[in-house]
Amino acid sequence: MELEILRPTIEAILLVSGPGLSEHEIARGLEEDVEIVRTVLDSLVDDYNERDGGIQVKKIRGKYQFVTDGRYHKYIQAFIKERKKDTLSKATLETLAIITYKQPITLFEIEEIRGVNSRSLVTTLISRGLIKSMGNKEGPGRPTIYGTTKELLEYLGINGLDELPSPQDVKEFSFEEI
Repeated sequence: MELEILRPTIEAILLVSGPGLSEHEIARGLEEDVEIVRTVLDSLVDDYNERDGGIQVKKIRGKYQFVTDGRYHKYIQAFIKERKKDTLSKATLETLAIITYKQPITLFEIEEIRGVNSRSLVTTLISRGLIKSMGNKEGPGRPTIYGTTKELLEYLGINGLDELPSPQDVKEFSFEEI
């Protein structure tokens, strides 16, 4: 393989390799001479060090891999900690699914389906902008009815609720299928 193709190929392989690869594994996989692969890897290590960016190529325990520059670990940890706050608990996702498929729906109806108090979960979903009040239901007490928002569609990566699987398909889903 020509060097102008070999170098970006090795770089791309490292990117997707996860825990890294040795020069022997890369050479074997590409059917290349190990010395040529080692030279390319050393060049990649040097180039990433010289560019002084947030990502480096390093050899760790005999395997080359992409790593983040240690100077930025505290920022990365803060970012990951903040992103973790963006995840939804199983109970919150369950509540969101009920609202999504049964909307418009009241808090009482949600709690009747779940069998537990769900007020804090509904509050969380409202604060995240995934559901909203859609007015009040006619009848005694005029309870608030809830429905989904455009932000939910973005969160799910869909264009409309019609792209969701049918409730029957969701009911038949099993984690054993994964």
